[in-house]
Amino acid sequence: QVQLAESGGGSVQAGGSLRLSCVASRNTRCMGWFRQAPGKEREGVADIRSDGLTSYVDSVKGRFTISKDNAENTLYLQMDSLKPEDTAMYYCVASTYFPAVCSNHIALYDNWGQGTQVTVSS
Repeated sequence: QVQLAESGGGSVQAGGSLRLSCVASRNTRCMGWFRQAPGKEREGVADIRSDGLTSYVDSVKGRFTISKDNAENTLYLQMDSLKPEDTAMYYCVASTYFPAVCSNHIALYDNWGQGTQVTVSS
């Protein structure tokens, strides 16, 4: 098991920025961020492999950046040019599996943080 603790959510106006952080009890091969808006399914936002390979959902490409500090076991999500449709609860996730490629498939991630709320107003 991996314990995950997110921080950094909040309220911001459209066009603003936020940085989410997630401290993990240990590093894993695949880590990432999911989000869930009211009335919608959870959506994989970004993921990062232990060697630094990243991927993003199309809706956040060019605006969000996922990164990781392996020495501090900390995952980040820098969110710029935020839009009202980015409003959601954001979850840090980690996988204890060893896939060749990480992805945003929800079944891959068996460890979830409690979530941090991001609200973007227009």
